[in-house]
Amino acid sequence: MDSKFSGILEFVTAVDQGSFTRAAEILGITGSAVGKSIHKLEKRLGVQLFHRTTRRIVLTSEGEAWLISCRRILEELEHIETLLSTENAYPTGRIRIDLPTTFGRRYIFPILLDLAQQYPQLNLSVTFQDRAVDMISEGVDLVVRIGDLKDSTDLIAKSLGHQTLLVCASPSYLEKNGHPTHKEDLKNHHCLIGWRSQYKGHWFLKNSLGETEAYEINYTHEIPDGDALLSACTAGLGLAQLPSWLAFDALREGKIISILPEISGVEIPIHVLWQKRWHLQPKIRVVVDEITKFTHNKPELFFK
Repeated sequence: MDSKFSGILEFVTAVDQGSFTRAAEILGITGSAVGKSIHKLEKRLGVQLFHRTTRRIVLTSEGEAWLISCRRILEELEHIETLLSTENAYPTGRIRIDLPTTFGRRYIFPILLDLAQQYPQLNLSVTFQDRAVDMISEGVDLVVRIGDLKDSTDLIAKSLGHQTLLVCASPSYLEKNGHPTHKEDLKNHHCLIGWRSQYKGHWFLKNSLGETEAYEINYTHEIPDGDALLSACTAGLGLAQLPSWLAFDALREGKIISILPEISGVEIPIHVLWQKRWHLQPKIRVVVDEITKFTHNKPELFFK
C-alpha cells in the first residue's frame, strides 16, 4: 500500500531536473517508474501537479503549492537526520532569508556573508524588499521585519530593539530656508519621503500628548530607497524623516542635524522572525544568534 509520503521524492526531483527521464537517472530507476509514481500521487491528491508536453513538464498552481510543502518535508527529514547522527548540531543546508532593503544591506547581509564563510555547508538564498512576505506560502525560513507585528501562531518573533525616527536636515538647507520650530512649519518647507506601504506621504510624529500620529506631508521629492533618501537630505534637497540607524553616521559627522525634537523620536520595533517547528534548526539558530548579538552590541543604533 502506498504511504502518504509516496511520490514526494520523485516529484521534487522531477521538478529540479526538469523531466521524468533526468529524475530517473538521479534516482536510479526507470522514467516510467517516476511517471507512475507521480501519477499515483496526483490521483491520491485529486489534483494535477504538472502540465505535460512532449518537450517539458511545467508545474500547475497546485503543483507549485505542493512543491513548497514537499521541500519543507524533505528539509525537515534531512535536518532531523543530521541532529540524530552528529553530536554537535552544525548549520547545513539552504536557508531562505528576506530582509528590509536598506537595513538588510547595511547591517544584516555582512553578518550572513561572515556566516557563509564560517559554515561552508550553509547555503544562502537572500531577498531584499520592503514588503511583508508571507513566510509560509512563500517558503521563507527567516525574516527581519521593521514595524508592528501581526499575530501569528505559526511564527516565532525575537526583538532586535527599535529604530527611532528623526526629522533631519543639512546645515546648508537650514541656513537657506530657516529652522522649522513647529509641526505646522513643515507646510512651508521642502520635505522628502521614502517608501511606506500604508502611509504614503506621511511622517510618524508625536502629538501634544506624546502619542504617535501619521502626519500628512506636502512632499517635494519621493525617494523610496533609504540610502538615496539620506543622500538627498545630506545634499540639502529638503527635510527627511530618517531612522536612527540610517542617520547615525551623518549626524555624528555633522552632515545633517536632528530638528523638531518635541515631535520626533517615534520608536518602531525591529524583530527577527522564523517559522515555528518542534525543534530549532541549527541553520536558523546560528543566524538568529548572530543577528541578535550584533544589534545588542550596537545600543547607540537600536536602543535608547
